[in-house]
Amino acid sequence: MKPLELEIFICRSDNFGVLVHDPETGLTASIDAPEADAVLKAADRRGWTISHILTTHHHTDHVEGNLALKEQFGCEIIGPINEAVAIPGLDRAVGDGDTFEFAGHTVNVIETPGHTAGHVCYHFADDKLLFAADTLFALGCGRLFERPAADMWASLQKLAVLPDETAVYFGHEYTLSNARFALTIDPDNERLKARAADIEALRAGGKFTIPTTLALEKETNPFLRAADPSIRRHLLMESRSNDEVFAEIRKRKDNF
Repeated sequence: MKPLELEIFICRSDNFGVLVHDPETGLTASIDAPEADAVLKAADRRGWTISHILTTHHHTDHVEGNLALKEQFGCEIIGPINEAVAIPGLDRAVGDGDTFEFAGHTVNVIETPGHTAGHVCYHFADDKLLFAADTLFALGCGRLFERPAADMWASLQKLAVLPDETAVYFGHEYTLSNARFALTIDPDNERLKARAADIEALRAGGKFTIPTTLALEKETNPFLRAADPSIRRHLLMESRSNDEVFAEIRKRKDNF
């Protein structure tokens, strides 16, 4: 089986568009559909035809292109069962623990409530790919709109146990701001300091910061490190629960 091919591009102002293409069958999945025109242009550049849309959650900046792309390609739209009524053009609803096949590649569905109540991530386990959308960013996590901090912390733990080498594709180019914030939470983390400098250079050169890896996030992302003693000391929260520490970090980011 040939490896999957990926095309990464910007939609709207800072959404990442991602196309996942199987060269053997010609099937192509769009991870979310933030903007129909941008997805179409990316597919045309590669000569690919959109066969699937894998929707992660119902926010407009992730589903706005669904119906236009479905009208043009007749593609199958797969999305979260707990947000089914809010996903335009949904054909197949999936929930936590479900699996399905994309061009012979097994896709595991991981429900990650927090940013929205029914957000899902798509894990291509054999390909070591995770499409995390607005649950896990490089050095960040999604803002909590529909579920409390404890739920998002639990969701992030589901992702953190995946293999360290998993490549994580996320929904927005927020990494520079996330890095600057992370340094206020974990200022003694030498790995984070080096990474932040690398990110500054990448963005200054107009380059993307996607993908990341779970190993790198576990070393440097404060939202995965609520149990870390140095962060707890810095926040004066050494005796508090992981949920409480995570909630404090998220609150500070909201006001950063």
